[in-house]
Amino acid sequence: MRKKKPVLTQVTVEDYAAEGKSISRVEGKVVFIEGAVPGDVVDVQLSKNKKDWAEGKAMRFHQLSASRIDAFCNHFGVCGGCKWQMLPYEKQLEYKQNEVAQNLRRLGKIELPALQPIVGCSNTRYYRNKLEFTFSNRRYLLPHEIAVADTIEQSNALGFHVPRLFDKVIDIDTCHLMEEPVNAIKNTIRALAAEKGYVYYDIRQHTGWLRTLIVRVCTTGQVMVNICIGYKNTTLQQELMEALLAAVPAITTLLFTINPKHNDSIYDLQPDVWHGNGYITEKLEEFVFKIGPKSFFQTNTKQAEQLYRITRNFAALTGKEIVYDLYCGTGSIGIFISEGAKKIIGVETVAEAIEDAKENAALNNINHAHFFAGDVIDVCTDAFFETHGKPDVIITDPPRAGMHEKLVRKILDMAAPVVVYVSCNPATQARDLQLLDEKYVVTAIQPVDMFPHTHHIENVVQLKLKN
Repeated sequence: MRKKKPVLTQVTVEDYAAEGKSISRVEGKVVFIEGAVPGDVVDVQLSKNKKDWAEGKAMRFHQLSASRIDAFCNHFGVCGGCKWQMLPYEKQLEYKQNEVAQNLRRLGKIELPALQPIVGCSNTRYYRNKLEFTFSNRRYLLPHEIAVADTIEQSNALGFHVPRLFDKVIDIDTCHLMEEPVNAIKNTIRALAAEKGYVYYDIRQHTGWLRTLIVRVCTTGQVMVNICIGYKNTTLQQELMEALLAAVPAITTLLFTINPKHNDSIYDLQPDVWHGNGYITEKLEEFVFKIGPKSFFQTNTKQAEQLYRITRNFAALTGKEIVYDLYCGTGSIGIFISEGAKKIIGVETVAEAIEDAKENAALNNINHAHFFAGDVIDVCTDAFFETHGKPDVIITDPPRAGMHEKLVRKILDMAAPVVVYVSCNPATQARDLQLLDEKYVVTAIQPVDMFPHTHHIENVVQLKLKN
């Protein structure tokens, strides 16, 4: 018999903690609370209960915070995509600014300048350029549905996975994260699938035809759709593709990808072009970027411009510098700052991304950017420096896990006068800054919000070599 999880009653939420959770203190114990905001009075069902701390989820609200506002999405509270809709945007920015400050001071434990005010988004809705929806024959049942029926048959859903439930998908009618025609595309396919009886994927049995739907919408007006299916069926494919193009003529490129694997990733699969070029182009300022179905590109185009402008300003280029762009991906940062540099050297472990970077450089007539596939530690040898020159500026933009300690040591060995560290996780950034403190001093800090209504945040730090 399962042990009942303890519940704390009438807890007053005191402050924001981090990563979307708030905090309170109950009889001297720190309690981290999901689904509540400072000022709420809630009952908390604990999922973890240690001697000095606990964490849990708000289950019942006795009093709502005066800071709360009405959520704009019908799926709020179930979908895990925009958990902060109930907070005014100004409050979201305040909490994000504080989180960066706390992480850098508490975890970094180094001398820091004052943080510059966080750069918020001008568009707090419809800001994403890419969304991925999942087809599932296991629709997530809402609490009010379960309450009125003993048995409900499984039904189809096209939407997003329920947080922490791999086999349940929320049926999303309208998503506010991307400009149209994203909802028109999704709802057209849903209606056609219901009419024609297309089989949705069963993630437990690994059977079914419709698997995932990936949509990209660019500021250039171009729209790319990639429909991932479990197996080839020429008749159904033709029927679906022709009906979708007729209903949504704004689609400029339509692809399908056959995925027989037990996971939804497509990095090792080959998408097939049904209509259009098989790619779309996006612009950052005046720079043009080719985006294929497997390309990585910042998912908030307008705010990416802001992030890259800050990176360019922190690099303080005069036209004489050799810039090393580590974790360069498809070359977007290096290309964006290229006009101020003597030479750009981009290094990235993913070989396909390097090919995209080379193509993007050629697309923009940039001849002084050179891109290399491999680990920085292996690529940046003395012989490499002899050929290409040592860096005057290093830009590093690692994944959420931050930089491997060996790479931090490599940066210390390279001893470039300026390092610009772009991070999507200020906690791991703080850890790395502590290591870089051996030779560098932090001279500027600029938080940037890329994802309104979520707890995610980017932070750009400028470091200079100590005298």
